[in-house]
Amino acid sequence: MQLDLESLSEATSGAIGSLVSTTVLYPLDTCKTKYQAEVQAHHQRKYKRISDVLWEAISTSQVLSLYQGLGTKNVQSFVSSFIYFYGYSYFRKMYLKKTGNKTIGTVANLIVATAAGVCTIVITQPLDTASSRMQTSEFGKSKGLWKTLSEGTWSEAFDGLGISILLTTNPSIQYTAYDQLKQRILKGKRTGTKSSPEALSAFSAFMLGAVSKCAATCLTYPAIRCKVMIQAAESDDDKCTEAERKAQRTISGALYTIWRREGILGFFKGLQAQILKTVLSSALLLMVKEKIAKSTWILMLVIGRYLSMNSPKLKAV
Repeated sequence: MQLDLESLSEATSGAIGSLVSTTVLYPLDTCKTKYQAEVQAHHQRKYKRISDVLWEAISTSQVLSLYQGLGTKNVQSFVSSFIYFYGYSYFRKMYLKKTGNKTIGTVANLIVATAAGVCTIVITQPLDTASSRMQTSEFGKSKGLWKTLSEGTWSEAFDGLGISILLTTNPSIQYTAYDQLKQRILKGKRTGTKSSPEALSAFSAFMLGAVSKCAATCLTYPAIRCKVMIQAAESDDDKCTEAERKAQRTISGALYTIWRREGILGFFKGLQAQILKTVLSSALLLMVKEKIAKSTWILMLVIGRYLSMNSPKLKAV
């Protein structure tokens, strides 16, 4: 049995970074998600601007409701980031070992990142659906994780799975761009020893994370908007018929509804807020990940040595 400590270290540091960024930016994420989920003609909108969501929470004394679903989101964020970073690191190392190359090219990096993303989505989709419904519920009316999932069928827990898989191109573009830029920056700093993984400074990691995520978000935003619509909780103000609600749970139905009610600009409604949130979140995640990477690596080495001493069949790499 082989224990891949480098992949485990990547996964652990990435998951912790994700947990920190999700918690810090959660109120902004809730405002953004509720704003994106509303699909109405401009004069019928409840939220004209994203700040209206925040004002509603303040005016109704429901400020703490901006954190509704935080626990579920943190679990989903931690688990998905752990699986993604472990899968990405593992598939990347496997590719380099099979090909004998020292670095991975852009196309291969995209394929590796997409494979890791698909594995992550399939496993964590019910948590993603539940957290979206909890965020888009009326303030003060959000339900717990189990109740949110048990109210629907098992297949409804996987609402948006198709478009979520499509959106694996988002982190694939982001982490491919990030990894390629990181390799260029660190190219002249390699020492030839493998005592620990190479790490960027906090500022460099933050800036590279921001740039790479901004590019990925702009390219995939229409699909992001559709995903929010598909997974959103039903609103008391929604005057749609039952047939229209069911249609909106499909990709084609969501696209048609946005086009009919808001026009082509509707596909980019909330883009600025999405960029602000995702860029800050990604940059913060990668900054934390890079800063704790060496500490996590040392911890994994200690654990690996302990396990190898206590089990001759376990070989740490």
